[in-house]
Amino acid sequence: MGMLSLPGFLSCGKKKDFSLTYERDASCTDENVERGNWANKSEYLLSLVGYAVGLGNVWRFPYLAYQNGGGAFLIPYTVMLALAGLPLFFMECSLGQFASLGPVSAWRMLPLFQGVGITMVVLSTFVTIYYNVIIAYALFYLFASFQKVLPWSECFSWADEFCSKTRIVNDCNTTFHGNIIRANYSFVAANNLTCINGTISYKPVQFPSEQYWNKVALQRSSGLDETGRIVWYLALCLLLAWIIVAAALYKGIKSSGKVVYFTALFPYVILLVLLVRGATLEGALDGIEYYIGKESNITKLMEAEVWKDAATQIFYSLSVAWGGLVALSSYNKFHNNCYADAILVCVTNCATSVFAGFAIFSILGHMAFVSQRPVSEVVDSGFELAFVAYPEALSQLPVSPLWSFLFFFMLVLLGLDSQFAIVETLTTTIQDINPSMMKKLRLPITLGVCAILFLLGLICVTQAGIYWVNLIDHFCAGWGLLISGALEIIGIVYIYGGKRFIEDIEMMIGKKSNSFWLWWKICWFFITPVLLIAVLVWSLTTFSNPTYGSVVYPAWGNILGWCMIICSVIWIPIVAIVKILKAEGNFLERLVSCCRPTANWGPYLERHRGERYSHMADPKNKEHEIPTVSAIVY
Repeated sequence: MGMLSLPGFLSCGKKKDFSLTYERDASCTDENVERGNWANKSEYLLSLVGYAVGLGNVWRFPYLAYQNGGGAFLIPYTVMLALAGLPLFFMECSLGQFASLGPVSAWRMLPLFQGVGITMVVLSTFVTIYYNVIIAYALFYLFASFQKVLPWSECFSWADEFCSKTRIVNDCNTTFHGNIIRANYSFVAANNLTCINGTISYKPVQFPSEQYWNKVALQRSSGLDETGRIVWYLALCLLLAWIIVAAALYKGIKSSGKVVYFTALFPYVILLVLLVRGATLEGALDGIEYYIGKESNITKLMEAEVWKDAATQIFYSLSVAWGGLVALSSYNKFHNNCYADAILVCVTNCATSVFAGFAIFSILGHMAFVSQRPVSEVVDSGFELAFVAYPEALSQLPVSPLWSFLFFFMLVLLGLDSQFAIVETLTTTIQDINPSMMKKLRLPITLGVCAILFLLGLICVTQAGIYWVNLIDHFCAGWGLLISGALEIIGIVYIYGGKRFIEDIEMMIGKKSNSFWLWWKICWFFITPVLLIAVLVWSLTTFSNPTYGSVVYPAWGNILGWCMIICSVIWIPIVAIVKILKAEGNFLERLVSCCRPTANWGPYLERHRGERYSHMADPKNKEHEIPTVSAIVY
């Protein structure tokens, strides 16, 4: 409660009795009343951390580190963070905050490249369809953990003859009547013989958790051709996931900003609990040694593949080029220190990846110890780590349902944070098209978006669903992002102008010295675009058609994958052509005008524009979206 002058009282307050007092509305503290702002800095930072820190930090980075030299992998990982990840992260946060616009409308700065923003949104749409399916998988395992005995802890009725928790000897060399023979193990055991060391071969067996994943959770069909029926319990879990997302975003950032206090922070509590528990188990040290200890191989740094993996992991882990960073930053207050935010979130993201690896490998080390296998035989990545290897390891612990619940609850929270930001990217794009409509109809629009995405995701919870998830991930979460990221930095630095962009940033964070900008200039003008193009070219030249385990995709599946990626990136040339056709003058004049900002480009609020943008038109006026030569010369 507080005293207020009459004009402010009438616009922001609610009258109580007859005194000039008011109850604060959230919008009263907003700098940008029309679009809204984050309630405070912590909500923005936690949303960014939640967006950047996702499932890949838990199920991809630890395996990459193990595969690429262990502790030695941290060297290229840190280098790529400094050279590629952080510069692009800082650039996107600055862009969104400066214009207070989402990933499509922010390209008023360079109309020729507005298709890049559309590509980001289309890619995010594809990804959000299957990303919630992964959350649905985690929810299913979460509910399955509410049992006294975990359903994947033993080979129950759903298992076949290949299911076993231990390795089964097939045959070996043995000494029989003075001769060395090759015999089945049943013969060896029946005659009280012993196998000669180093000659034992084992039957191909599967852990109970692997068969549970394929036969029970997924009810997996033979391939993409065999769609089968909708797995009803996965469909219900998917519906629940979308209900959670819609509930968290029903007021946009005003509601999601409150939710992230729990969803972004609690996974760290669970990781710490899992690490402490894992560190007390037998064999934990062996797992950690494989991850980042004495098994590290410094000579791996001589392999180009290791550096490519480091660059790729940094790029995807930080969630750059999806449009989400621009969308989330667009709700910042204009003078927020986006530079400090970018460094803090990037370091937190990478530290989380390393920290998660200790929690994962300590328990996998115990699993290897119990099953009498080397760590290399039990470690995996992606779905196989999250839904096969780690659940199998957890099933061997005392009070296993508790540890299983905590792990899958953590996966759900990690996934939801990222999903909040991706869906917010889509709704922000709609808001930029018609801000007044979004302000009045935010709830039905958000519900409509979530409902449509739920229906589109039903194909991913059929018996062939995992093949669809893998197909979309293979094509849409790959080099399409590299294309949009490379064009983004090239367009901003070389066409819009790196010097002009730096001056824009200084309008927000204050004037900085030349030495301060030296590193960023080196990265933005040369190192970062070169690295992105190099990784893109490498990805294209080493591209292979998707597979899931030993299952090869049919030709029509690969064609469909290519259609998805073409539908994403084709907006780049289409929008460029449309902008040129709608501009005025001859071809050269049209091209030049499309390479310059529109008349309504600049800070959203008039009081932030200063002399540099004193000419700026109303950012809400759509008439200025199409640039003309006369409009942009100043």
